[in-house]
Amino acid sequence: MTLQSMTGFSRASTEHAGASIAWELKSVNGKSCEVRLRLPPGYERLEAQVRQMVQRRFSRGNIQASLSVTRAAGALVQPVVNEAFLRDLAGLAKRLEEQFDVAPASADGLLALRGVLDMPEATETEEARAAFDAAALVVLETALEGLEQARRAEGDALGLLLNGHVDAMETLTLRAEADPSREPAAIRARLAEQVALLMDVATGFDEARLHQEAAFLATRADIREEIDRLKTHIASARALLAGGGVTGRKLDFLAQEFNRESNTLCSKSNAASITAIGLELKAVVDQFREQVQNLE
Repeated sequence: MTLQSMTGFSRASTEHAGASIAWELKSVNGKSCEVRLRLPPGYERLEAQVRQMVQRRFSRGNIQASLSVTRAAGALVQPVVNEAFLRDLAGLAKRLEEQFDVAPASADGLLALRGVLDMPEATETEEARAAFDAAALVVLETALEGLEQARRAEGDALGLLLNGHVDAMETLTLRAEADPSREPAAIRARLAEQVALLMDVATGFDEARLHQEAAFLATRADIREEIDRLKTHIASARALLAGGGVTGRKLDFLAQEFNRESNTLCSKSNAASITAIGLELKAVVDQFREQVQNLE
């Protein structure tokens, strides 16, 4: 399975019985699969089937589906004019103009009066309606395939970015692991220097107790556990990215874990070099998490 972004656009259209049917689909980020429909008046009957078709394909994303139906001029219902009523109204308007010196009535004004112009409802058989609905759903399926392809194409691009971030995190983790400040000799020298400084400037310290406390602090400052967890999270992230499918939430959880470990790395650091690596790692984790928000 491939990765899918939650953003994409697709359009598909067809001709059916003198009508042009077109679907436009737009998808943006969302916590779940939310479908918003824009259907012309009279086509609300399609809503339930459209929602089911969208939700069968996608697990996450705010998806807007818009249907437009344009009928050919010959298929349009012709208006019916009540000519007798129109003639009476025109005569009345003429008398009013002559008697009261009012402005003459216009044709569009007379046609706008209730009862003059009637637009009869189009008659459509059940068979014709069912055939139209079937044609509309077929072209919707085509539009959904296009949207899925668009989301997959962007998902491939996101996958490259995210794998690059994971590589960067691994490089930084290995740098922290191999940093000279973590060598036992360097730790002993740094602690000895700090203990000697305290003994020089203060009196009344228990030297044996001071050495014990220093050893305890050195143990607490060890980042071996954080490095091991970072390596585990890196392996998990690579497996999820390689597996594809609906992985956005899982990768977002891993991003939180990466952030926690980088924070701990900085807080436990007893060397400027480790702190610098931790801060750089935090920046990469932020970039990773930002991109993960776009994945299904």
